[in-house]
Amino acid sequence: MVLIWYIAVGSALGGVGRYLAGALIQRMAQTTFPTGTLAVNITGSFLLGLIIRYAIETPSITPEMRAFLTVGLCGGYTTFSTFSFETARMMEDGEWTRAVVYVGLSLLVSVSAVFLGFAAARQLIAVRLR
Repeated sequence: MVLIWYIAVGSALGGVGRYLAGALIQRMAQTTFPTGTLAVNITGSFLLGLIIRYAIETPSITPEMRAFLTVGLCGGYTTFSTFSFETARMMEDGEWTRAVVYVGLSLLVSVSAVFLGFAAARQLIAVRLR
């Protein structure tokens, strides 16, 4: 149960960090391109790679702190970092076909799911307006 609290606190901090960093970068970029989100995804992926590799190869990070930093902080900051790590791990292990399928399905199915969510929202709005 203690581990859950580590993850919860990390997630809260990561979510706030995502909001603040993304908004700041987007404002500085002065463009409609989602620069803030892109920057968060890239920095979150870098941070997760750094933490995971360091935590796996050294005994200096406790399991609780690892959960706080990876599942909590990085997961709250961006779940794209987890996707990126899992893909890189498959590639590193020589599982290129699995990696390509994972990337393809993740992108196609996730974007499709957003459109399905849009359609479901339209239906809910239509029912509500009746």
